[in-house]
Parts: sequence; structure tokens; C-alpha cells
Amino acid sequence: MKIHEYQAAALFAQYGIPVSEGMPAFTPEEAEQAARSLGEGPYVIKAQIHSGGRGKAGGVKMAQTPADAAARARELLGMRLTTKQTGPQGKIVRRLLVVRAMRIERELYFSMTVDGASGQTVMIASAAGGMEIEQLAEQAPEKIFRAQIDPALGLMDYQTRNMAAKLGLTDEKEKQFMHLAAGAYRLFTEKDCSLVEINPLAVTAEGKLVAADAKVNFDDNALFRHADVASLRDVEEEDPRETEASRYDLNYVQLDGDIGCMVNGAGLAMATMDIIQAFGGKPANFLDVGGSATAEKVAGAFSLLLSGKNVKGIFINIFGGIMKCDVIAQGVVEAARKMAVNVPLVMRLEGTNAEAGRRLLHASGLNIVSADDMADGARKICALARIQNNGEEAHE
Repeated sequence: MKIHEYQAAALFAQYGIPVSEGMPAFTPEEAEQAARSLGEGPYVIKAQIHSGGRGKAGGVKMAQTPADAAARARELLGMRLTTKQTGPQGKIVRRLLVVRAMRIERELYFSMTVDGASGQTVMIASAAGGMEIEQLAEQAPEKIFRAQIDPALGLMDYQTRNMAAKLGLTDEKEKQFMHLAAGAYRLFTEKDCSLVEINPLAVTAEGKLVAADAKVNFDDNALFRHADVASLRDVEEEDPRETEASRYDLNYVQLDGDIGCMVNGAGLAMATMDIIQAFGGKPANFLDVGGSATAEKVAGAFSLLLSGKNVKGIFINIFGGIMKCDVIAQGVVEAARKMAVNVPLVMRLEGTNAEAGRRLLHASGLNIVSADDMADGARKICALARIQNNGEEAHE
């Protein structure tokens, strides 16, 4: 789960990480009042969307006076910002952050995230702050410094001292960095974060280290432990289908293909997407219903697949272990009877109660194509989706 910069900054402050003086605003009038409350300008007015690269897209503006802040807010609110992370559809600006401008001498990069290879938290820093870290990693990987954090020991002082030295921070700035890193690590572990990022980490003209930007992402699977974090969620920033999927506790990711997939198990879902690609198709989503789905959950998943405007066919690929194939079949039948299914549907059932599931499908009278195995199902749905596409093109 992602949150806005102003929400992340509030969390930073709770954990002793210095942040820019700022206030959120939802209207031009609130932006003007926020600027007045902050004192003398200049100010920076920042669009709040779940994306980096806002400045390059025109989502960050300077203001000299409170009235100027209101004018810049009018320009930003309602604007559609398009960045590398939003995709071509962009995102509408509905919230702002008004901060006092700082005199910055240096910009650093700092983050903590999970290293998938080691299963440990990793602290990442660079003296080349302000740049997109992915671009920096590609163009100048030697400028990125990493330190693995043993979960049994936690973040050690020597690790932060070494990192401060690599960043060229000495004396008082080293102490500030150690305090900031310790706070970031406590936030990361206590709130079950997947990312804590400061870019840029500013070294001000007064010699202070300040988080000039704040980004925090959380592990969705741990939100049940953090009601305070879950309350920060902004569903307007999310894909509506992914939000709907969370209601049914489904693992769903929207993709740009035209073949909807419903699978039980993440590994099988990945293999299903691969084999669809191998037969010339493109998956429209990743959808794992898990190993203990109910008929209601399956019906919810099915409605998600049908809601995709680009979906030209659906492949349901179930290997029943804990999951019972007849439960999946019953959910599909119930959903198909309630909704207009106007695209081809191929279903492969194997494992626990597979034969009972096939009987349910056959008795339903629905137009569902049965597949002998995964390859057979992928071949059939790719062929049927092409026919569907060609028919629609001919009709147009």
C-alpha cells in the first residue's frame, strides 16, 4: 500500500526524522492559509499523487506569497499529471502539500527496503540524490552504496557511520545521519514497510539534514496489524479493479493484455501467464484466488475479469490441492448466470474434486470450453481470443 508524501512526512516526524515544514491542502483557500501559517515565503506547492517524477511533469511549483500559493494551487488541483510511473493515463491531482522552501547545498539519496535475494532489510544511499534511483543504478551503479541489516542484530552504529563516511558526512552531520537512519529503521520494522525512501535527503545551508521528500510503502499482508496505517489509504489513487479485488482478499494486478486469467496459486499464475504468451496471447491480469477460495470469492474474481474493457477471452486454470475444483466451478457458474458473458471462456480443472467440477460445468448449460491440460487451455483461449478480436474488427 502506498501513501501520500504529506502522510509519509507525518510518520517521519513521529520517528524523529527531520522533515520540511509543511501542511496539506485540498483547496486553493487551504493552500493560502497553509502558507500564512508557515510564515514568510517562498513556498513550494507539491501535487500529491502516488508517483515519483512529479516535478518533471509540472506537479511542483514555487510561490512567493500566500496569495501566490493559492494561485499555484488552482493550477495544480484537477490537473492530470503523467509520469513514467502513472502510465499514459496519468493521475488527477486532488491533494497538495505546501512547504517552506529550503536553501539546499547538497542532495543525497536514502532508503530502506527488502532485499529479495537475502531476505534482509537493506539500507541504500547515494551522494547523487534527486535523481531517479533506477536511472542512477543503470548509469552509475558505483555511486550507490548498500548495507545489509541482519534482522537478529538490527541496524548497527558502525553501518550508519560507514554509510555517512561514503556520503561525505562528518562530525555533526554524521550524528544527524545516524539518528535519521535509526528512526527510518524503526519505522520500517515497526510498521511493516516495504519501502522507506528520502529523495532528496537535503543538506541545508544551515548544516541540517532534512527529508525534502518522503515516500513510504507498506506490506499489504501486514495491514491487519496496523489499523492506523490502513486508514491512510487513498482508494482514488488505486486502480478500481485492484481496490475491488482487495474486498475479496484476492491477489490481483492489472496488465495490458486481452486474456483474463483466474488461477489458484502464485506460481501457477506466473506459469499460466507465460504459457499464454508462448501461444501468442497477452495476459490481461495476474489473479490468484488463493488456496481457500469460497464460491463468493470466485464470483468476485470472475466479475473482476469481466469488467476489463480489453478482455477478449478468459482462461480459468485450477489445480486443486487444498482448493476444491467443484467450489471453483460453482462460483464460476453462479457468476456467469448473473453477468452477461460475451467473451470465450476456457476452463481447466485438475486435482481435488475435478470430475465433480466438470459435471457442474456441463450441467450448467453454459458455453464453457473444457481443456485437457494447461497447454491445451492456453492454446484454445489464444485461438478463441483472436477470433473474438477479428470478429469485433470486422463488425466495426
